Amino acid sequence: MNLFADIRATVLSALEDMVRSGDLPQGLAMGNVAVEPPRDAAHGDMATNAAMVLAKPAKMNPRAIADGLAAKLTADPRITSADVAGPGFLNMRLADVVWQDVAKAALSDATYGQSTLGQGQKIMVEYVSANPTGPLHVGHTRGAVFGDALAGLLAYAGYDVTKEYYINDGGGQVDVLARSVYLRYLEAHGQAVAFEDGTYPGDYLIPVGQALKDKVGDAYLGKGEQFWLDEVREFSTEAMMELIREDLGQLGIEMDTFFSEKSLFGSGRIEGAIERLDTLGLIYTGTLEPPKGKLPDDWEASEQTLFKSTDFGDDQDRPVKKSDGSWAYFAPDIAYHWDKVDRGFDGLINVFGADHGGYVKRLKAVVKALSEDKVELEIKLTQLVKLFKNGEPFKMSKRAGTFVTLRDVVDQVGPDVTRFHMLTRKNDAPLDFDFDKVTEQSKDNPVFYVQYAHARINSVLRKAEVDVSDDALGAADISQLSHEAELALIKKIAEWPRLVEIAAKGHEPHKIAFYLYDLASEFHALWNRGNDEASLRFLQEGDAGATQAKIALIRATQLVIAAGLGILGVTPVEEMR
Repeated sequence: MNLFADIRATVLSALEDMVRSGDLPQGLAMGNVAVEPPRDAAHGDMATNAAMVLAKPAKMNPRAIADGLAAKLTADPRITSADVAGPGFLNMRLADVVWQDVAKAALSDATYGQSTLGQGQKIMVEYVSANPTGPLHVGHTRGAVFGDALAGLLAYAGYDVTKEYYINDGGGQVDVLARSVYLRYLEAHGQAVAFEDGTYPGDYLIPVGQALKDKVGDAYLGKGEQFWLDEVREFSTEAMMELIREDLGQLGIEMDTFFSEKSLFGSGRIEGAIERLDTLGLIYTGTLEPPKGKLPDDWEASEQTLFKSTDFGDDQDRPVKKSDGSWAYFAPDIAYHWDKVDRGFDGLINVFGADHGGYVKRLKAVVKALSEDKVELEIKLTQLVKLFKNGEPFKMSKRAGTFVTLRDVVDQVGPDVTRFHMLTRKNDAPLDFDFDKVTEQSKDNPVFYVQYAHARINSVLRKAEVDVSDDALGAADISQLSHEAELALIKKIAEWPRLVEIAAKGHEPHKIAFYLYDLASEFHALWNRGNDEASLRFLQEGDAGATQAKIALIRATQLVIAAGLGILGVTPVEEMR
């Protein structure tokens, strides 16, 4: 049940009646007609912009359209009033029974809030994709949480979602990793070593060096890297990916697939992707003008093989092969995204850190070119996270050597708090993560406030002396729920299906977190009203029917909270400690 969609359908039906009767001209596009909560709840339950968006194409005064529409809508027994406001907005009030039906639906329909918006379209969400050179740091944490929540949201909204991690194991950074592990290998043999600039000095490589010693003994001692580099690189990469999988597991994240960049080399897939672009007339040999500002790593003044990315909105064409015949950094990215397109995805989403903003236009250009504009790539950038503890910036991790790790954060506050708080800001806004504030038990801490609502409802269910099974509550007479505070909670529950679709369309899982906070606020407000008004208390002594009706309402609230937390990957708390 989606009440806002149902009322919108009623509005559209009324408009079509007006067209048939000649009160509106033929051929009006109705796609922009919306039904939503009014900005001020005092104005009504729902508002529609129908008259405003149709006035210009209909060449009519918006108030004249609104007056005619209001007369049609009030003929529906669900709509008790329809009042024209301002230049032509229409505010509607609904009968109590309509809201009571919403509460019953939220309680009895296991799919309440889920959507068919996606219609089974295949979507890939690629996220994290950190270099396999060490543990995940706090920046990766935000991208991991956002990407996982986005995947959960899209699946809830009816998309067929694949979650993928792209392993950047084809570049020079894995050679540096291998050399760093080799130093730890020597150290495991009792040798003194020095980590030069560019190597990875973190303690996390100590057990990897020991494991390498356990595997090969002294076979690599005193040998030049031509004898051990390839084998140590593969060994080290596998060890780091195992560490990264464990890090992701700390947050409850499981990828569907891992894709190795290294697998593209020597497979013909890079050549095939470039050939595909060449067939489309998008590859040429030329020399680029030096870009303004800092020169990118893959820029050179000599002739190169270039992709005409400017044909698709990029700032400049991009090199795919250097003058010496080697592949440019961008080439495997092209092949990887061609592989995505070739796998038949209807849409692609990449979650990158803000430092990868420079790659947005070129990647969007190449996907548009390779798919001949049939597949859209959206790139979501996650901004930086600033960590604080006791009012001071959180210190770096000795284990990592240079950064605060995901495990540092999770060890401090747990996975649920980490995930929820990472979603309390839009992905492209900076985020402050204060270890003290995210664990304090107050209304100012969103994760506590939402979890407290879920746990409080559990406490009522435990204390109730009536049958509180979902079947029994579903049969309760909820016509008794007519107080403004009870209806306010139901009205917030009614927004859930609409909110899911809005968040899914905008790829904005943070809106789920915001909604849950608002829903929890309405619940806590009702709880507090019950302290002063006995008739609002959930347990009505001597009146089993009233008790079941009120518990049906808060159980419906709890189910929606649990569904929202499930999208965010957060486990609902059964009892606050």
